[in-house]
Amino acid sequence: MTKFTHARLDGKQFTPDEIKELIKQYNIKFIKLQFVDINGQAKNISIPSEQIDKILNNEIMLDGSSIKGFRSIETSDMFFYPDMNSFQILPWREHGGVNAARLICDIYNADGTPFEGCPRCNLKRVMESAEKLGFSMNIGPEAEFFLFAKDKDGNVTTETQDRAGYYDVGPEDLGEDIRSDIVLTLQEMGFDIEASHHEVADGQHEIDFRYTDILTAADNVTTFRIAVKAIAAKHNLHATFMPKPIFGINGSGMHCNISLFKDGKNAFYDKDAEYQLSETAKYSIGGMLKHVKSITAITNPTVNSYKRLVPGYEAPVYLAWSLANRSALLRVPAKRGVSTRVELRSPDPSCNPYLAFAAILETCLDGIRNKIDPPAPVESNIYKLTSKERKRQRIDSLPGSLSEALENLDKSLVAQAALGEHIYKEFMTAKKKEWDSFRTYVSKWELDRYLERY
Repeated sequence: MTKFTHARLDGKQFTPDEIKELIKQYNIKFIKLQFVDINGQAKNISIPSEQIDKILNNEIMLDGSSIKGFRSIETSDMFFYPDMNSFQILPWREHGGVNAARLICDIYNADGTPFEGCPRCNLKRVMESAEKLGFSMNIGPEAEFFLFAKDKDGNVTTETQDRAGYYDVGPEDLGEDIRSDIVLTLQEMGFDIEASHHEVADGQHEIDFRYTDILTAADNVTTFRIAVKAIAAKHNLHATFMPKPIFGINGSGMHCNISLFKDGKNAFYDKDAEYQLSETAKYSIGGMLKHVKSITAITNPTVNSYKRLVPGYEAPVYLAWSLANRSALLRVPAKRGVSTRVELRSPDPSCNPYLAFAAILETCLDGIRNKIDPPAPVESNIYKLTSKERKRQRIDSLPGSLSEALENLDKSLVAQAALGEHIYKEFMTAKKKEWDSFRTYVSKWELDRYLERY
């Protein structure tokens, strides 16, 4: 398939006529209108390309009552509003010269207003709040994933594809060719890839793409997860972004490199300030540290997320910030100038990126509005501190379970403001049901431990 340049690379927007010309030029027969539900699961409807005028005129309808967390059956008519700049051929969908493309969509109500339960619309709302203060946020996410083998019947196993470790090379690293395929596919779709490598755990991998504005970053994370799974399946493997699929080894995180810009300049950088970090940077750090427990249910939204957030597996669980110390929740990498950023290390790749990035932005804005000073940075290895030493230094911990995280969310006006009323209510309802299902489920661990003993 001949490649075409993604619009964002040259700073231009696709016009309807350009999209129609691309459809003809690349023999595109199907347009997939893509969106996400409240859980961040990618959804789509496939429309024949002959219907492109209806698509671009926002005439394609959605039954919102069929999507969890969207609408009741009485008010279920909704519409797809495509972002024309997201038009992109899906390389893995090419068959015999016939192509499919996608358009990422916002979901709108029948009266032409943005649907308050659409995660993408919600992120735009929070971005508008930042713009009123003169800020925009960039994020560079680093999503890790596992590659698992399938059995002879095609069922997914938890047998890792290899036994390699951090930065290993072939032949130990059996994922090199798959990562190369993923990188080439993403580059074909316009991603600016910075690095790819084997991670610490067996069968674990990471591909890093360049930071961008938070809306594009959320779109990219969603596309990334789809592409990784699609390419892995072509190699008869299963890719998973489950945070902790295997007991006893590292889980998968999604570290987020965060910066605020104002008037085209990095608002976190001040060459004359302590650590060359501006007041905006320090207030943002203060806001994140104050509210991170309240947004953890959003950045780490599954029961399984809290199997990763435990000491001993490089997962950040202690509420502190540092200039270099990777045991702290927030780390400020060494680069300054336009590259000045803060790395939040707790999120995991099971999160809904639109909701997670909205929550992160809202905590930074609250820190700036209320001038929340952070505590002094902690440069010692927090993992080696005793509980008494951590208490003496006032180093708190992240929630230890989804239930605890939901309790923190329920008490936080800042976190609720990041989600909006509709998403907050639907999210809490869904997650309480998930926790209750887990709480009452009789696991294999319990049977192994208690069935014969009692």
